[in-house]
Amino acid sequence: MAQQTVTTEDFEALLMDSFMDHEPLEGTVVKGKVVAIEKDLAIIDVGLKTEGRIPLKEFGAAGKDGSIVVGSEVEVYVDRVENAMGEAVLSREKARREESWTRLEKQFENDEKVEGVIFNQVKGGFTVDLQGAVAFLPRSQVDIRPIRDIGPLMNVPQPFQVLKMDKRRGNIVVSRRAILEESRAEQRSEIVGRLAEGQTVEGVVKNITDYGAFVDLGGIDGLLHVTDIAWRRVNHPSDVLTIGETIKVQIVRINLESHRISLGMKQLETDPWEGIDAKYPTGAKFTGRVTNITDYGAFVELEPGIEGLIHVSEMSWTKKNVHPGKIVSTTQEVEAMVLEVDPEKRRISLGLKQCNDNPWDSFTESHAVGSIVEGEVKNKTEFGLFIGLDGDVDGMVHLSDLDWKRPGEEALADYERGDTVKAIVLDVDIEKERISLGIKQLASGEAESQDGGGLRRGAVVTCVVTQVNDGGIEVSIGDTEMTSFIRRSDLSRDRSEQRSERFAVGDKVDARITQFDKKTHRVGLSIKALEIAEEKEAVAQYGSSSSGASLGDILGAALQDKDDD
Repeated sequence: MAQQTVTTEDFEALLMDSFMDHEPLEGTVVKGKVVAIEKDLAIIDVGLKTEGRIPLKEFGAAGKDGSIVVGSEVEVYVDRVENAMGEAVLSREKARREESWTRLEKQFENDEKVEGVIFNQVKGGFTVDLQGAVAFLPRSQVDIRPIRDIGPLMNVPQPFQVLKMDKRRGNIVVSRRAILEESRAEQRSEIVGRLAEGQTVEGVVKNITDYGAFVDLGGIDGLLHVTDIAWRRVNHPSDVLTIGETIKVQIVRINLESHRISLGMKQLETDPWEGIDAKYPTGAKFTGRVTNITDYGAFVELEPGIEGLIHVSEMSWTKKNVHPGKIVSTTQEVEAMVLEVDPEKRRISLGLKQCNDNPWDSFTESHAVGSIVEGEVKNKTEFGLFIGLDGDVDGMVHLSDLDWKRPGEEALADYERGDTVKAIVLDVDIEKERISLGIKQLASGEAESQDGGGLRRGAVVTCVVTQVNDGGIEVSIGDTEMTSFIRRSDLSRDRSEQRSERFAVGDKVDARITQFDKKTHRVGLSIKALEIAEEKEAVAQYGSSSSGASLGDILGAALQDKDDD
């Protein structure tokens, strides 16, 4: 037989064919057969020139309990066809990982749940074994609510939802929370379907906040708002409820879309506002307890569930611009009068001061106009003195009533806060709560000498302006040296001319006496009243609106006649 000669070209062709046959195996999963077991290694034949060695521990439980024996068929991952030792580099662990990735990709595409085991804790979360592939479980995705001890969840097979997969980077992110939320949503839908608005149910107080309490209705939570706990005021839910307590509540409202449930306890009791008008008639007095104090008043509980407001303006006859907390205190029992009841708005207006005597009425009864009073100077202002009087009321001495001869501003400098002074009562206005006092009127001799000037109501006098301020002008009356104050509204009939800045100290003006009290020697003057009187007189003397002459013509004629005289 002739011997066949193998050339160099034939050897290279055979070698290339060999590479072409085996190179595609690298990086793939193939089936192999266990041909031998040496100590803790399994010798695997995958049809290459040489076998590969794989540690038995990579086969998991099967490798430990002896299930892997000579002749067993297994799937392995071909890492390299041949290493430096001339052996194939195989891996069962990488094969399992490839199997897992293939399976997980299909489950991820179909939005299916996957099973895994939490086996380690890392920064920001935990690692999960998904039957060969390792995934990351962020801490925020462990449970619906933060949990302190994750121990009971470790090494326990449980379902997860794959959130993200990146095979190139080898990243898988899973969530346990998504599974729980889905399950919870199904439960909530089922429970909500069994509930109805107006239904009375039992629940367990699960959590308490500033604005209410969350009540477990057997798998779904409802919110019991603080305003629905009781008809009376509840400052904080913890004052009435405790965590773990079983309570009866009414289903007030159900939102079928969000599954939010509003609960109420007070709805199970009779509404105390029914027939409120008959129980609390206007003008009646009742005793109640102060429950809350604000800048604008104090709330008083008349009975459980019924509160009324004492506005700050109804607290005291004399204490103005004072915070309610300085007049009453929380939990204090007070007597108040019902001022108004509004059943629709569920409001009751109360008055505290109405249960005490009106000091302005009391002052009028004991101090008639012309009587002399004594008190302490409480305050000095640019327009006069405030004097403290009996009954905790104040009276005011206007600048024009300080001195007969001197301007009020000059006379005001004689007084300081704390001085005790005497004054005469000139006028009391109960509705406006004003008491007008005079000091100069106490100078009886001076007043009597001024009384001889023939002053009377309706007379026209010529005055000299002694002082000008925003509220009006102070004048001295003719030769009497008596003074008076003409208010801004009495400076002219024309509103646009009612400006005190039109006058200057030293100007002479005519005015009509509108008030003259011989007892108090008080003179009231008005330029406006004089203008009105002159107009009426001119119309009566020179014509009327039916004569065809205009009012300007009539007044012009009257003034011309006056000049001729």
